[in-house]
Parts: sequence; structure tokens; C-alpha cells
Amino acid sequence: MTLVIGLTGSISSGKSTVSSMFKDIQIPVIDADQISRDVVEPGEDALKEIVSEFGRDVLFPDGTLNRKKLGSVIFSDNEKRKKLNSIVHPAIRKRMLEQRESYLENGEPCIVMDIPLLFESKLTHMVDKILVVYVDEYVQLERLMERDNSTKEEALERIQSQIALKEKVKQADAVIDNNGSKEASYKQLRNILEKWQVLS
Repeated sequence: MTLVIGLTGSISSGKSTVSSMFKDIQIPVIDADQISRDVVEPGEDALKEIVSEFGRDVLFPDGTLNRKKLGSVIFSDNEKRKKLNSIVHPAIRKRMLEQRESYLENGEPCIVMDIPLLFESKLTHMVDKILVVYVDEYVQLERLMERDNSTKEEALERIQSQIALKEKVKQADAVIDNNGSKEASYKQLRNILEKWQVLS
């Protein structure tokens, strides 16, 4: 039986760091962020749908998606945002499930689905266990301000647009406390994987 782990967290909680730890121990990771970029590449059905819905203005001259332009179109228009999501989200889900199936067919003992909005997008049914990467809010705030050069207000707004980390922790099967060092987080990850009998 393959164990499918849903890896999630919140903005600047360090989920990507933990995601790369899985890759280091040779556990395949299905990355929702990467897939969300892949499905809107030239030639993909989702990009064709976006163009037929929003016009060629949202493309760069070379035919790739101008995310900034598209972002400004949907930013203040809820209906258009919903329309975009209804094109992109199913395409992402489909690609993620295709990747999951192919790993299952290969008999991988463990697969990680790295989904930032696992709870927000109601995708918990796609995984067997949920692993949340947690940091205290003030650490999250500091990291985000540093990473994006944003003001405290901007950073808080982005953090608050997602379900609070404390809420995600309540629904998790395991939690990595990422307030400390990378080594400390790695140790926690190995302990969890041993408990789940992925590592011996």
C-alpha cells in the first residue's frame, strides 16, 4: 500500500524547505505550484481557455501567459476570478491525479502531494495523511516581510487571506514545528516518517 501524504502550511511557514527534504530522501513530491505553472504553458488546454475567455491581451508577444496582466484583470472582479479558477483548478487537479496514479502504478511506497491550499481548496480527500508545517505568526510575518520586502500591513493581509495555521494544525495528522533550525525540522520529519513506517 502506498501512503499518500498531503504536505501543507501557510505562506512563509517553510513548506518548500520540508518539501525539498522529502526529495532528498528520495520520496517523490507532486508540487501543486509547479503544476499550476505547467498547465498554463503554451499549447496547454487551460491556456487556450484563458485566451478565449480573457482575450490575447493576457499573453506576452511570445505566447506565454502574462500573469501580472491577468492578475490585474481578475484582481477587482470576483466573477472573473471565479471564471479563471474554474479553468485552472480542474486542470491542476487532473494533472496532480495523473502524476499520483503513475507513482501508484510504479509501486512507490510513499508519495507527497505538496498543496499550499490543501484545506482552502478542500482537497484533503486526495491524501491519506496530512502534514502541516507550522511557525508562530510573528516568525511567519518577519520571514514574509523579509522575503517580499513588504510592509507589515501587506504581509498580514496575505497571511490572513489563508486559513490560520493554528486551524490547520488542528486538522493535521502530524505537525513540523519550523520555528527552529533546518536540522530540527529534518529530525521531526524523520521521526514522523518512522512512526508512519515510511522510513525504518
